[in-house]
Amino acid sequence: MRAQPLPPARWADAGLVSGEAVELDVRAARLGSRVLALLIDLVAQLVVAMLLSAALSVLVVSLPRDLMDAALAGALQLVVLVLVLVGYPVLMERFAGGRTLGKLAVGLRVVRADGGPVGIGQSLTRALVGVAVEWPGLVLPLLSWAASVTVMLTDPRGRRLGDLVAGTLVVHTRGAGVWRPAPPPVPPLLGWAGTLDLTRVDDGLALAVRQYLGRLHQLAEPHRSRLGRGLWAEVAAVTSPPPPWVAPESAYLAAVLAERGRRAAYRLGRARVVTATLWPELTSAPASPAPATLRPAVPTRAVPTQPDPVRGQPTSVRAER
Repeated sequence: MRAQPLPPARWADAGLVSGEAVELDVRAARLGSRVLALLIDLVAQLVVAMLLSAALSVLVVSLPRDLMDAALAGALQLVVLVLVLVGYPVLMERFAGGRTLGKLAVGLRVVRADGGPVGIGQSLTRALVGVAVEWPGLVLPLLSWAASVTVMLTDPRGRRLGDLVAGTLVVHTRGAGVWRPAPPPVPPLLGWAGTLDLTRVDDGLALAVRQYLGRLHQLAEPHRSRLGRGLWAEVAAVTSPPPPWVAPESAYLAAVLAERGRRAAYRLGRARVVTATLWPELTSAPASPAPATLRPAVPTRAVPTQPDPVRGQPTSVRAER
């Protein structure tokens, strides 16, 4: 599904389309954000290498002297190098949903070219290609670095060589779109919405309705109507009574969402009233001191205090002039 019309600055440039032929509002990661994530990952890999080297030193010291030779030491160092350069990104992307520490900090994620979750085989392919020709670039380092940067700058979705070989893509997980207000409900439907039973409308369904109404102006027909009918079918299945008038599905959804928000605001107001009654110090703001004025002193006479019939405490002292 495409936005209609296209906005001047189009953020959804990853080209990901869901199974329902809906274009996902996802941005592809470019060179700047990926280099920043790489720098953070290099620091993390350095820490991992230091920890593994320390563990390796303890292992070497504990081994008998006749078992330790140059070949075994070289093999152990190679294992540490493979774990740091290949094992770190593969394991992190496998157990962290396509994210390493650097990508998590910057807000990036590795996905398949069709938008699905990345597999361990694809993560391994990306890591091996990266080690060989990108970073650190064991095969012709300078030439491979220049080729990698050129590929990322010329690719429409900012993919590197490892992404092209593995069929993956790095996208932003933090949206850059503007949160638009939902359209107001139609006044004739407000009375009907006030009689609805909304106890089975959960937060997930309400959020889906909110997102649909917020992006209603961007959706093109016939996808807009089809998506609205699907959402209204879900809402109508958990609400009653049915609407008395024939109107577009978006009008029904706007009325239901507005009524749900009104009831939530009413419950919040009642809770605040109860809180202010039981614990007034929590909600009362400190009164600002009144400006001093010069007035003649008037003698006052204190009245004896009487016990409070509710709390059993003396009431405040009154002054009679």
